[in-house]
Amino acid sequence: MNKLLFSAFLGFTCVSGAWAQQRSVAPATTPDPAVRFAATVTAADLRRHLTELASDAYEGRETGQPGQKKAADYLAKQFATLGLRGPVTESKNPYWQSFGLVRTAPNGYASFSIDGRYFDCMRDFFGFGPSVFRTPTPAAPVFLGFGIETDRYNDYANQPDIRGKDVIVLQGEPTDGRDHYLLSGGKQESTWGSGYRKAALARDKGARSVIVVTFAGTAQFESMGAGLKDYLAEPAYSLAKPPVLPLDAKALADTPPEGIGTYITSVDLGLAMLGTTNETLQNYVLSSYSSGKPPVVNFQPQPFTFSIPQTRDELISENVLGLLEGTDKKDEVLVISAHYDHLGIQNDTIYNGADDDGSGTSAVLTLAHAFAKAKAEGHGPRRSILFLLNTGEEKGLLGSQYYTGNPVAPLVRTIADLNIDMVGRNDPHHNNKGDYVYLIGSDRLSPELHALNEAANKRYTRLKLDYKYNAPNDPEQLYTRSDHYNFARQGIPVIFYTSGLHQDYHKATDDVDRIAFDKLEQRTRLVFHTAWELANRDQRPAVVVK
Repeated sequence: MNKLLFSAFLGFTCVSGAWAQQRSVAPATTPDPAVRFAATVTAADLRRHLTELASDAYEGRETGQPGQKKAADYLAKQFATLGLRGPVTESKNPYWQSFGLVRTAPNGYASFSIDGRYFDCMRDFFGFGPSVFRTPTPAAPVFLGFGIETDRYNDYANQPDIRGKDVIVLQGEPTDGRDHYLLSGGKQESTWGSGYRKAALARDKGARSVIVVTFAGTAQFESMGAGLKDYLAEPAYSLAKPPVLPLDAKALADTPPEGIGTYITSVDLGLAMLGTTNETLQNYVLSSYSSGKPPVVNFQPQPFTFSIPQTRDELISENVLGLLEGTDKKDEVLVISAHYDHLGIQNDTIYNGADDDGSGTSAVLTLAHAFAKAKAEGHGPRRSILFLLNTGEEKGLLGSQYYTGNPVAPLVRTIADLNIDMVGRNDPHHNNKGDYVYLIGSDRLSPELHALNEAANKRYTRLKLDYKYNAPNDPEQLYTRSDHYNFARQGIPVIFYTSGLHQDYHKATDDVDRIAFDKLEQRTRLVFHTAWELANRDQRPAVVVK
């Protein structure tokens, strides 16, 4: 599971989760092929696959490294043995979907100077992702207010061409200073309050970079930077050729954009860039709110030189795909996914990632076996099933991002994604009792999918379904932290199955000897029954846009 990334633009509050109440019912008494083939999902097979994948021989399966490629070879051979088709055309291995990555890392002192005045990285500014200022570079600044473009409020109305420019925008949206926001009309900002959405818009208009000015003074900003120091010191990964995909407003607001340099500054640096005072800036904000339109800009952005040195390396990685073709509805596709990459070797220690996400990967392999066996015995699915094992998840959901931009079947014919990530442990919230599974996202896009999964559980597996992490404002934000999210961003219904976080998460102690294989078997069988119903019912789950 991808770690929770800091967001300078979004805030979360904690809410408590709730159990879905399950009523005990007797198993179905009529012959049911789903029961017979679900029984082929066994703890023994799960253990066999996981013991292999989470061994030291795979060196922690870090994206782009030899251990990950060795795992990709193992997984492709498993799919081939099961008789699944490799659906990737124009590939030396039809089970591999290869894609390019760029890895950047800090490489020296970052500087920001305006007319002989110098500002310090982490004290007055920092940046995300690949830098467009890897060497000292004169900026081409232009101020665009809040960086908003709507029919009601448009900062771009009088600035039609920003190609190659370095756009300076203010954090948030117009406000009266008393927690009333112009665009939302309430006490909570609209999606335009997100710097991510502003950066994506500036990128689409051809800007070189976007610089978001916060209203935090130097001391407050420095404190914020201290909490980010370790994260920003790590290498950052991005797709070499990020796909251009349509995103709704919420997805734009939640997702760091690729293809543009994104930087955050203190208000003190912002005032210096704009050549103005704090009082004048505050008046600009209040006037924006009271007039309902961008005020006439009197700021004169000052020339400045910017540098955030970075190294840059290019890598290749591989998603692994296996397709089981359906019958009368074979043009529609159900995706069952997990990620097989992990953290690799750190400080000479191998991080084997047994639970994260060797457990989900092993689950997908056993599910592929169960459905392939069903087809061989005359009970093949009506819809095609794509077993998708992503890489690059730990680097920012990159494998699934690439897949959704380059699908082997059109996304409009993809009916759902059932994503399995960290399903082999018992977390502290359940006092080590394992008859549960967390469900995330099942009701976000399709109440019908949510109900179908609950019905499958009630009839077959009778696990306790815990929706603790499903709340939109849950502080862990697990909904955005695994590969299903890239499908959800495209309006495809998803369910994320997980047994939750634990003390070995992203540690070298996440090993096979800590996996509860009996519980992993139960949870995987729930995914099987939900997938069986989805693959064979007459109608695909309806999407409801909230």
